[in-house]
Amino acid sequence: MQKIVIFDMDGTLIDSKKDITISVNHVRELHYDLEPLSEDFIVEAINKEVRNLPELFYQTQEYQKKDMLAFEAHYAQQCVKSPYLYEGVKETLDALREADVKLSVATNAPTKFAKRMLSSLNVEHYFDVIIGADVAGSSKPNPEMLYKILEFYKYDKSRDKALMVGDNSKDILSAQNANIDALFATWGFSPQTDFENRVHKPHEILSIVL
Repeated sequence: MQKIVIFDMDGTLIDSKKDITISVNHVRELHYDLEPLSEDFIVEAINKEVRNLPELFYQTQEYQKKDMLAFEAHYAQQCVKSPYLYEGVKETLDALREADVKLSVATNAPTKFAKRMLSSLNVEHYFDVIIGADVAGSSKPNPEMLYKILEFYKYDKSRDKALMVGDNSKDILSAQNANIDALFATWGFSPQTDFENRVHKPHEILSIVL
C-alpha cells in the first residue's frame, strides 16, 4: 500500500504573498498607473472561489497578454526574494519521507516558478512530482493535476491512500473531484473554513497520515 500526500504550495507549504503582491503592483504601475494594492486584498482575491482577477488587479475584463508577460518577467526574479516555509513544514516533510510517504505538489502557479521557489528553499527534493496549472492544462478545482500525480504513482484506490493538503476551498474541491481525501490547512492564506477535516499546524498531518 502506498501513502500519498499532495500539497498545495502557496499558503500551504510557503508564504509567498509578499512577492506576489510586489509583482502585481509592478504591473499595475507599469501599464495602468494604478496605486498599489495591499497584500491582504491580493491574497483574498486569489483565494476566492469565483473572481475576475484581471478586473480586481488591473481593471480589465480579461488578462491582456502584455500584463501576463510583464508579470511573469518580473515574478521570475521576484519569486525567490521573500518566500519562506511555514513553521513546522520542513520537519513534517522529513517525518513523512522517513515513513516512506510519497510526496508531490499541485499548485495553480506556473510549474517553473514552483520548482524555482521550492528549490530556493531547499525542499524541492522532497517531492516526486511538482505540477502547475500550465502543465495540467487547468487550475484547481479541476482535478486534472491531481489525476496526473496519481497516475505517476499508479494509484489504486482499493489499495492506496491519497490525501490533498491545501489552504483553499479550491484545493478541497479538487480533491473531492478526484475522489481522494483532503485536509484544510488553517495556517495559510485562508484561515477560515467550514470544511470539517482541518489541521492548524503542519505536524498534525503526521498523526492523520501515519
